[in-house]
Amino acid sequence: MVGWLIATSLAMAAAGEVARRGAEGVLARQAESAAALHAAVLRSELEKHRSFPLVLSQDPEVVALLTNLDGQAADAVSAKLEKLAGQARAAAIYVLDARGVARAASNWRQPTSFVGSNYSFRPYFSGAMRDGAAEFFALGTVSGRPGLYLARRVGPTEAPLGVVVVKVEFDALEAEWRSSGEPAYVTDARGVVLVTSVRDWRFRRSRPLTDAERQSILADQTLSGQALAPLPFTTPPGEGNTMIRAAVDGPATDWMTAAASTDTPGWTLHLLSPVGATIAANVASARAVAGLLVTLLAVGAGVLLRRRQQAIARALAEEAARADLERRIDERTAELRSTNDRLSEEIDERQRAEASREVLREELVQANKLATLGQIAAGVAHEINQPVAAIRTHAETAVAYSDRGDAEGVRRNLDRVADLTDRIGAITDELRAFSRKSSLGVSPVNPCDAIDGAMLLMGAGLRAGGVEMIRTGLRDVRVLAEPIRLEQVIVNLVQNALEAMAEAKVDKPRLQVDVTRRGRRIEVSIIDNGPGVDPSVADALFTPFVTTKAKGLGLGLVICRDIIAAFGGELTLHPGPDGTQFVIALKPA
Repeated sequence: MVGWLIATSLAMAAAGEVARRGAEGVLARQAESAAALHAAVLRSELEKHRSFPLVLSQDPEVVALLTNLDGQAADAVSAKLEKLAGQARAAAIYVLDARGVARAASNWRQPTSFVGSNYSFRPYFSGAMRDGAAEFFALGTVSGRPGLYLARRVGPTEAPLGVVVVKVEFDALEAEWRSSGEPAYVTDARGVVLVTSVRDWRFRRSRPLTDAERQSILADQTLSGQALAPLPFTTPPGEGNTMIRAAVDGPATDWMTAAASTDTPGWTLHLLSPVGATIAANVASARAVAGLLVTLLAVGAGVLLRRRQQAIARALAEEAARADLERRIDERTAELRSTNDRLSEEIDERQRAEASREVLREELVQANKLATLGQIAAGVAHEINQPVAAIRTHAETAVAYSDRGDAEGVRRNLDRVADLTDRIGAITDELRAFSRKSSLGVSPVNPCDAIDGAMLLMGAGLRAGGVEMIRTGLRDVRVLAEPIRLEQVIVNLVQNALEAMAEAKVDKPRLQVDVTRRGRRIEVSIIDNGPGVDPSVADALFTPFVTTKAKGLGLGLVICRDIIAAFGGELTLHPGPDGTQFVIALKPA
């Protein structure tokens, strides 16, 4: 129990410290982001007003006013400055001559007009006359309101004419910071607060000052002796993040500090981000989780210890039961031996049944192989029949040429026999590829060459049947195919057309082969004027062993369709009112 309490306390302390550091890190990053955003808004506000002194210092009317010191010109310039100040939301814009006397001002109509007042004692006047430009934050000598004075010299360094001054007040910006709920303030290089969302902090100091620095600041910025009191909290050195405790519009609370640099030399923006109960809540949650985990581990350890004790007790009980079991085994040895013999007989019978099943499975596999070989053999007999008949024709023609002594004719027919023999080899190879679902590859081919080859093979049959052969369509096209297999498909389709027209005894048989381009495909159409395809078998025409011929095997169209599919094309039947039309659609090369 004591160990559990110690472990729980240590775990809760460690978890709380880790949670506290993590929460402080998150708050620090959030404070840095907010400080960077405030600094960006301040830079934007200052950049907007810094352009006015530069532009006005080059304005012809301003230069003319400082050159001639004309009263009427001063009124015109004052009116212009009044309009510009209203548009730019500047507190005041005024022009000083070389002696520091205001010659024109945006408040020239008001009782507090700067016109005629001498501001040569102001540091921004002497700085602009000396360096060309100056910026100075101070209280207004007339209005008593704080603001940043942006001054720009008019004229060259050797002959200055005067200075243009724009006073920027930050009331709107401070109100915006105040509404965010995060106190923000800007300090100069000496640590004096210039711009702040908390009015009581203005012109307070964030670090100790020497007497010389104090007197200089009071004089330059026209401050009273009550100014430059220290801030009501200790500010951290540098721009890092740290936790402080300060009272802002209420009792003292914890704040996370952040600082960001600005484009104005020496100015640094500081932000106080409220911590609230975030860190305390995170620490409490982490400690609660750590305590719960340690408690769960302690409970788990107790459960494991209890189970170990129970396991030991079970082991002892099992040992006693084992001794009793051994005694009973000796008594039942005879019965177990008999049971073992019966079990051995059942195992032998099971093994014989497994052997019979293996034999049956092998027989089924062999039957499946024989059926496949039968289908291939039937296809070979169907597809080779046409080249063999052509070989016989060419051989008989070669004999006739030999009898007439025409050696060239003999050689020509024998060459054709050799070509047809090669074609038979290609047909058998294609049938094997069909059975393996393989392809020889495709290349750019002119389909008209394949049609010419098919017509050469089928010329005798066409002439014997009195068929009118019509060739139409494109001649110079290229498709992706394999020449011999494309020719074989055309031969098969032409042979089917001849047989259909012969069986129907068509009076004037006609066969048309057309090559056209349709969309992204090249189509080769085989069209006859035979009896057409029976609608009852049209949908299943490309199914193996489905045929409309009395002696057909029903494999030719199936093989043709697979050949065209291997090219990336499609073979389809287009039924019509008369005859049959098969369309071979191929990809253009």
